[in-house]
Parts: sequence; C-alpha cells; structure tokens
Amino acid sequence: MKNLNFKNSITAFLLIASAIGFSQNKSSNTVSLDVFYSKIQAEKKPQIIDARGPEEFALNHINGAVNFNLESKNYAEQIAKLDKTKPVFTYSIGAGRSVWLADELLKNGFKEAYSLEGGIANWIGSGKPFYSNSKSKLTLAEYNKIIAENKDILVDIGSVYCGACKKVKPVLETIKAQYGNNLKIVEIDLEDNTQVIADLKTIKVFPTLILYQNGKIVFKKEGFENLKKEVDVALAVR
Repeated sequence: MKNLNFKNSITAFLLIASAIGFSQNKSSNTVSLDVFYSKIQAEKKPQIIDARGPEEFALNHINGAVNFNLESKNYAEQIAKLDKTKPVFTYSIGAGRSVWLADELLKNGFKEAYSLEGGIANWIGSGKPFYSNSKSKLTLAEYNKIIAENKDILVDIGSVYCGACKKVKPVLETIKAQYGNNLKIVEIDLEDNTQVIADLKTIKVFPTLILYQNGKIVFKKEGFENLKKEVDVALAVR
C-alpha cells in the first residue's frame, strides 16, 4: 500500500509540474552547498539522487550520483532499494523536483533527506567534483579573452533544461535588437560548457546574468527580472 501511495503521489506531482513547470522551491530540507557537501563527505557510501531526466543525467552529474527519473515506470522500486536509516541527498536543475523528492522520502519513513539549494548549477558552479561526458567548447582562458576584448559584454549562463533560462532568451533578443554591435552577448549553457562554468566558481543558480564593462563586472544577477532595465541604466552612464 505504501508503494502504491508513493507512486500515486509521483503521478500527481508530474501532472502539476507539467502544467506549471518545475519551480525554484524551498523547504526546511533544502540546504546550502556547504552543508550538503559536508554531509556527503561524512558518509562512506552516500546515497545521492539526481532527480533530473535521464538525458540530463547522461550529460553531467555529481560524482557517485544515481538517476531516479520521476517519469520512469520502476521509480517506486528504485526508491525501495535505498536505506531508510541513512541520509539521502537529492538535487535537480534547480530546486523543484529534488525538493519534492526529499519531502516525499521523509513522509515515507526515511530518516534524513536533503535537497541541494541551487541544484546542479550550484554544485558545478562552485567547482565541486562532477562527471561530464563532453569537453567544454569554451575554456576559461577563451572566456577571459572575450571579456578583455569587448568594451560592453553581457553573459548569460544557464541550461537548455532550465525553465527560467528559456524565459531569458526573448529578453536577450530585445536587448540585442536595441544595442546591436555595441553590446556583445555571450550565452553559455551547462551542456556545452560545463568546465568553464566550474572554473568560474561564481555560479550558484541558473540563470545568472553578468554585465561587464571594460573587463569589470557592473552587475551580476540571479534570474532575469528587470534585466533590460538594468542593462539600459548601465549603458546609459558609460
């Protein structure tokens, strides 16, 4: 009966998520990167769950993680293999699926379950150890060269699987249409440039927008709210 209830709650969650998208949720079980990492280090064989889709997991993931796809038919069976007496560490692209999963595990008798604040963006963006199946198209040296060679440059760092990152694109198009060649826009996705995001050691969430002028950071913002306005203000006072 417990497995059936767990499966039903998964189905309900997926129906809601498909309608509104995965949000950047928080709960009492969402912990900072430092706490998440230290707790993992304290375990001999940490139970780390990547709650993203299998295609996302195949591209990159935390070392030692296993993929528990919420949409898989044997999801409940995968959960049943976990040790309820030991901590479970969950993460996703942000803090949507992983928060829900950690809360659901606790409801179903698990002693400890933690979701990583900022998800995979925070982990890789802080330079923690990870697996990637491809080499970054852009190196840190090349990134720094682009910054140095352009007077005004706006960098968009995100993921093709991030809902909020997709909403940035039309804003960038509006900015590009207004400023043309006077403002260089560089888009860096996790899937193509995992290592350079790790090397920057400054990304905690997707999307992150950074505006440089003459090689110096004018602003760095998490999320795209008021992005156009902030770019206009910065470029107006050059």
